[in-house]
Amino acid sequence: VQLQASGGGLVQAGGSLTLSCAASGGTVSSYSMGWFRQAPGKDREFVAAFGWSGNRKYTDIVKGRFTISRDNAKNTVYLQMNSLKPEDTAVYYCAATSTIWGRVTEEDRYLYWGQGTQVTVSS
Repeated sequence: VQLQASGGGLVQAGGSLTLSCAASGGTVSSYSMGWFRQAPGKDREFVAAFGWSGNRKYTDIVKGRFTISRDNAKNTVYLQMNSLKPEDTAVYYCAATSTIWGRVTEEDRYLYWGQGTQVTVSS
């Protein structure tokens, strides 16, 4: 499965961005799809996941601000990010896993990764 992340950019605090993750060579509905991010000098961290059955999971710091969704017809997963904060600045990665739902926050459970897209939030 090849994943292509896009949609990053520069936005002011309080603004919004939507990231896209287009898949080829496999169908997003066959995997749990995750978004991770890595800020400068920090480890990569889990952001959100969309399960193959339709479950959603978010890290606490983005709950109520970010929404993960899936479009099966476009074979694409999205991350809608609202009320962005400077601390959301990071490279965002999408990834695919076949792991059990209880482990979707663990990056080492993901088999396929996109190349990352930079999100910069200015204060």
